[in-house]
Amino acid sequence: MTSRSPSHPAQIPRRPSLPGRAISRRLSALSTTTGTPAGTTQHELTEEIEEIKRYEDFTTIDWVQDAAREQLRRRARRKHNAGVFELRGSLGWRRRLEETYDAGQAWIVVTLVGAAIGLNAGFLNIITEWLSDIKLGYCTTAFYLNENFCCWGDEKGCPEWHRWSSFWLLNYFLYLLFSTAFALASASLVKSFAPYAAGSGISEIKCIIAGFVMKGFLGFWTLLIKSISLPLAIASGLSVGKEGPSVHYAVCTGNVISRFFGKYTRNAAKTREILSACAAAGVAVAFGSPIGGVLFSLEEMSSYFPLKTMWRSYFCALVATAVLAAMNPFWTGQLVMFEVRYDRSWHFFEIIFFIFIGIFGGLYGAFVMKWNLRAQAFRKKYLTKYAILEATLLAAATAILCFPNMFLRIDMTESMEILFLECEAGRDYDGLCEAKNRWRMALSLAFATIMRTFLVIVSYGCKVPAGIFVPSMAIGASFGRMVGILVQALHEAFPHAKFFAACQPDVACITPGTYAFLGAAAALSGIMHITVSVVVIMFELTGALTYILPTMIVVGVTKAVSERFGKGGIADRMIWFNGFPFLDNKEEHAFGVPVSQVMTSEITSLPSSGLNLKAVEQLMAQNKYQGFPVVEDATSRILIGYIGRTELRYAIERTKKESFVSANAKCFFTQPTASVLQTPSAAAPPVTFDAIEDASGQQSVDFSRFIDPVPLAVHPRLPLETVMELFKKMGPRVILVEYRGRLAGLVTVKDCLKYQFKVEAQETSTHDPALEMRQEKLWDFLNYTGDWVADKVLSVSGGRIKLGGGRASSFLESRAEDPRDQFTPILASSPHDILEGTEEVGLGVELQSRT
Repeated sequence: MTSRSPSHPAQIPRRPSLPGRAISRRLSALSTTTGTPAGTTQHELTEEIEEIKRYEDFTTIDWVQDAAREQLRRRARRKHNAGVFELRGSLGWRRRLEETYDAGQAWIVVTLVGAAIGLNAGFLNIITEWLSDIKLGYCTTAFYLNENFCCWGDEKGCPEWHRWSSFWLLNYFLYLLFSTAFALASASLVKSFAPYAAGSGISEIKCIIAGFVMKGFLGFWTLLIKSISLPLAIASGLSVGKEGPSVHYAVCTGNVISRFFGKYTRNAAKTREILSACAAAGVAVAFGSPIGGVLFSLEEMSSYFPLKTMWRSYFCALVATAVLAAMNPFWTGQLVMFEVRYDRSWHFFEIIFFIFIGIFGGLYGAFVMKWNLRAQAFRKKYLTKYAILEATLLAAATAILCFPNMFLRIDMTESMEILFLECEAGRDYDGLCEAKNRWRMALSLAFATIMRTFLVIVSYGCKVPAGIFVPSMAIGASFGRMVGILVQALHEAFPHAKFFAACQPDVACITPGTYAFLGAAAALSGIMHITVSVVVIMFELTGALTYILPTMIVVGVTKAVSERFGKGGIADRMIWFNGFPFLDNKEEHAFGVPVSQVMTSEITSLPSSGLNLKAVEQLMAQNKYQGFPVVEDATSRILIGYIGRTELRYAIERTKKESFVSANAKCFFTQPTASVLQTPSAAAPPVTFDAIEDASGQQSVDFSRFIDPVPLAVHPRLPLETVMELFKKMGPRVILVEYRGRLAGLVTVKDCLKYQFKVEAQETSTHDPALEMRQEKLWDFLNYTGDWVADKVLSVSGGRIKLGGGRASSFLESRAEDPRDQFTPILASSPHDILEGTEEVGLGVELQSRT
């Protein structure tokens, strides 16, 4: 690879993991193999190398090689079937059954995954609602029932549902206590058992579907801890949502189930299809919107989405929503709590207010993304060791600030259900629909909008399962309802004005609930920068065909405003923030430069002959590059092929185990004309490697079977935009640059990203000296405040309570870290790391490896 590639310190030797020991046993077994059919040797070598690659972390999948290996598997399978046909005259019923099962594996997996996602979503909905209500009171008839089930059919409450106390202050204290305890439990589970369960997961899943390997991110422990800690995080009152984490646990479910089927264990491309389908199902159960889920996966998640994947995504979303509907977690027939139906139409004069709501959505998205990234930078720099304490204090502060406000006190999904409803439906919430309370409600909604926005900025990114979909929708709903109340008041003040001429007399003209609905769509579109899927999701939530046009107008205005402040939603910004190697296929560039200006010309290459085995091993020990171009010789630099680090390491280990070869044996990466290394008999007496060095007659090693003789190569004058399209569409790990057959350089995704940010000159908050100074002052203030509180508590308790140390402090300052905390944003002006998918990082991320 290149000398500019980021380097990492050598890892401390450690005992191999179970998969590693299994591979070692497999390689040892190979040394006793005496005869392998010639026709299947290459296929077996490919499968063994793939087994090793499946355990390499923080690398990228080379989709070109993956497709070639799949073709090799199909060819071997067809040859095997042809042999069976020749021997037996016809395929037996067992062989036909095996072929049928192999062809139907995809539908079996999709069905099982969809059912599992629906069941998980249903149970999580029930648990979340109960935990959210238990903060306010309990059901005397059955403690396990939430308020809705306890007072079934009575929307204004019932005697069976009791508040914890008749004293407001005591209820306030218990609300704070429950919120803090839930956040503490959620953060502790995540920190102790599955750090990857923190956050939304959408950014990482986009990279994984594109081919980035993250071990454990989609594993069973992540699925289990995310499913347990998500209801606790939501019930704690933190301004986080469950829709983003729903996508994560859905994709985890697909990953865990698919590993029981051989087709998906061997083939990363087929696994990618399942993961895309699971992302669609996750959104489908979160919003009760199967079609919206498929469109979300197409628009936001997947970089490669053929028709076959769309059909399977649709089927998976269908099964998941059908199972969720069969569970009926709310006993209303609704898939989500804030599902609503409108029986009124809208008027053209309201388009002005709809545009205003759309502008708010765009401004909201830009504002939250800017300040949330600054909060994330502060969190990564100062609060990494205090993840549990941070989440706990955030929940406590949120409870203190939110309890007095009627719209912030309740769960966000319940809040949206209230704000979406029409007043004439006979439903009311604390006088929301009463004209005498109009201005008080407008002020309360304005306060809720501002306070929730601030809480989202500081809460999204803390180390609990945290989404941003529902918090953004709740903010948009409160703002939209406020606008609707003001428009309704304006109409009642001037009922005969020409502006309101379309309104019929003695008939309600303005429906504030629809403004809340449109505000939710605007905020969701503004924070995620998605359009079509938002419109479809909101349509499936309401079933109102008449509001498709207003929703499209609002979302279109939001998109236009959002694009003025930068491209990409919060998920794309988090990819940049974490330094993941991801090229967005939705972006278009016009750099106007050839690839020669971006490529790396200082390359470590291997000559096709001349190097001995010892020199090759030393070369691999001196660097961590994930592959080497093979040239005819160092002078001519005629390109012969490319060999990956894994393939080369495997070839050397196999040679040492199967043969007795001198350390001075010549290595050939093309077919040598002299004597070729032969595999010795397994019955040969054991001889030490040192004794062989002088006595062995085998002085050549043939590595030609392990190189890629046709690597992807381009001309130096090829436009950089075309090279980036090759990375996006074909997905190679590296592209070689050759001129008249001679190796001129190579280019990786990292090189493209570096140049992109250099040209676009994107400034980031992490390199603003004034901002860094303010962050330092904030950290000093927090330390001073913490010391002051600890001293006061120590003084008041007479020395019995000490907050500055001891067992509790060490628990809250857990040293277990999220591997994502080590990564830094992609910058053009500094040499810090971008993960390009060629690193060997000793951390514990996953597509090929599913342990």
